[in-house]
Amino acid sequence: MSCSCNEFSRASLFRRSVAEAGRGLPAIEPGMPLPAGSGLDRRSFLARTAGLALAVYGAGKLPLGLFDEGIARAQSAGGPILVSVFLEGGADSLSMLFPAGNTRYHQLRPTLALQPNEGSPFSEDARLRWHPSLAPLAELHDEGKVTVLPAVGYTNADQSHFTSRHYWEVGATDAHLRTGWLGRYLDVAGAMDNPLQGLALSSSLHPALASANVPVACVSRIDEYDFWAAGVWGPVQQRMLDALGTFPPGSSAATRKAAEVTTQVARLRGQLLPFDGGNWGSPVPYPPGRNAFPARLAGLAAIIAAGLPLRCVSVNAPGMYDTHADQAGELTDSLALTANTLRAFQRDLEARGIADRVLVHVWSEFGRRGEENGSDGTDHGAAGIGLLIGSRVRGQMLGEFPGLETGLDNDGNLMATFDYRTLYCSLLEQWFATDAAQIIPNAAGFPRVPLLR
Repeated sequence: MSCSCNEFSRASLFRRSVAEAGRGLPAIEPGMPLPAGSGLDRRSFLARTAGLALAVYGAGKLPLGLFDEGIARAQSAGGPILVSVFLEGGADSLSMLFPAGNTRYHQLRPTLALQPNEGSPFSEDARLRWHPSLAPLAELHDEGKVTVLPAVGYTNADQSHFTSRHYWEVGATDAHLRTGWLGRYLDVAGAMDNPLQGLALSSSLHPALASANVPVACVSRIDEYDFWAAGVWGPVQQRMLDALGTFPPGSSAATRKAAEVTTQVARLRGQLLPFDGGNWGSPVPYPPGRNAFPARLAGLAAIIAAGLPLRCVSVNAPGMYDTHADQAGELTDSLALTANTLRAFQRDLEARGIADRVLVHVWSEFGRRGEENGSDGTDHGAAGIGLLIGSRVRGQMLGEFPGLETGLDNDGNLMATFDYRTLYCSLLEQWFATDAAQIIPNAAGFPRVPLLR
């Protein structure tokens, strides 16, 4: 967080605190929107069918035991899945896809400008080149599996982390909406007994998934569930775990409940054992290291292949993109891990024969200012870059790069040539076959563009 602004730090702390109902809210500046999903009830849930320990939001009064049956019924559905990958903090689109050799670019960024021989050419616009760390995505783009939105955003861009992120999450420039755009889709097309339909790979709910009527869930990492008892370890612990599920039911309600619980725990342990230590049986290597992002996507590919009934999944990319200082190093490392993991995920899906079912959307709350600041960084901007990754995308650029001579606003920020709500409406209708008018406010006011082949 050393390079980020105070507002980004406060936004992160605030969102963390509202992830669970009843914990209270810190002070927040007047006019800043509450994240979608604030106040949703959170209940723990052991999904025996899925072999997962989940936090379930919006379960209401429905008995949690019914979820297991709902998950089992939905496992054979095999429908399309959207994976939302968030670059938190405002990723610099003018570095990710940079105007190589542009005189104005080098004037605005005498220190941070990438050189014309760096990275690889962007085949759809001769003015642009990929950041060197994005070579894995350039490779997928050359295969027609990446659609690029070089200047995506909305008019009158808000440069607050709180507000701009909220607009993207709820699918409208409305500070008062309390449900996410994906959550509203699940309210229309989802089910009351399948919390896996909306899954945040996180310790807390991602606001884009916040629903009004149906349950959604979160789990940090699918292989992190552990079995532990105070003062027990080694061979004794192993014998104790092996004995789970053999507890006699007895005649009283208490002993029957104890037997039921130990049977559930034993079943869960048995289902998780093959994945112990993150052994997902991935047919391709993922980037090594301690960062959770590669393990989360490797686990996601495995559970999709296992037939779990996912529809919308959200996950934060590694790194911190609010690069007010020392941008070059932070961005290089973060983009490299993100891009290598996304390529591994695509190859994993392809090797498993399920790539046609999955579409990845990469987004950030805004881009960065065209001109560098005095701390070897860049400040909050307007339009940013967006990506769609998958075997079924058209792989054709949406919108255009507006240029630096006439494409900057009065604050020196890149102006949007493509509205994010056009993307949402097109995704809902083409990927999910659902009328966007039921989900996106004023959907009729946004054109539709072809996304799939």
